Amino acid sequence: MPAQRASAPALPSLGGKKPSYRERVADALRAALIAGELRPGEVYSAPGLAARFGVSATPVREAMLDLAKEGLVDTVPNKGFRVTAVSEKQLDEYTHIRSLIEIPTTVSLAATADPVALEALRPAAQESVTAAATGDLIAHVEADMRFHLGLLALAGNDHLVEVVRDLRKRSRLYGLHALVKAGRLEASAAEHLDILDALIARDEEVVRAVMTRHLGHVRGLWAAE
Repeated sequence: MPAQRASAPALPSLGGKKPSYRERVADALRAALIAGELRPGEVYSAPGLAARFGVSATPVREAMLDLAKEGLVDTVPNKGFRVTAVSEKQLDEYTHIRSLIEIPTTVSLAATADPVALEALRPAAQESVTAAATGDLIAHVEADMRFHLGLLALAGNDHLVEVVRDLRKRSRLYGLHALVKAGRLEASAAEHLDILDALIARDEEVVRAVMTRHLGHVRGLWAAE
């Protein structure tokens, strides 16, 4: 199915806390950056983005200033904001660090996580599949982020979660549109359910295998232009 670029997406929440409206707008913009909906080098005005996301210009302008502080965009006087480019080397490094953190931490949960807490993450896992099936890339990225950060939070290390959150929001997944058109993104999203099922079954080897394959998509299937 074609990606739904024109419709205003529901504002996501990239994390476990209840965000303010400004933070929700910033999260939606981050998800759009990750999914490749906002492209590097392009200049976007606050009113234009507000119309696209179905919100007023003020929270968009404030949210983009937050993203500028994070180095995700640059301010362009009297015009708006330019999306900063991320090199292939940077993306490789981000993914490498993520693999060093996310894979062993998630595998360890097979022995320690409460099954009830794991089951509580199933809605996010299913939301990623549903969003992938309908071509809603921003919702897919948001659900993917929420699922994985939720998993990592079960390890009880808040600093680890924040490090991975930062690395994830700097990722760029420009290949998602092509995967939607080819009908392949839904299968990739379904790996969230596989990870969850393996964790509940206490099968560390399956968790490791699926997580390794899943993160491999970041610089493979999901990254290609």
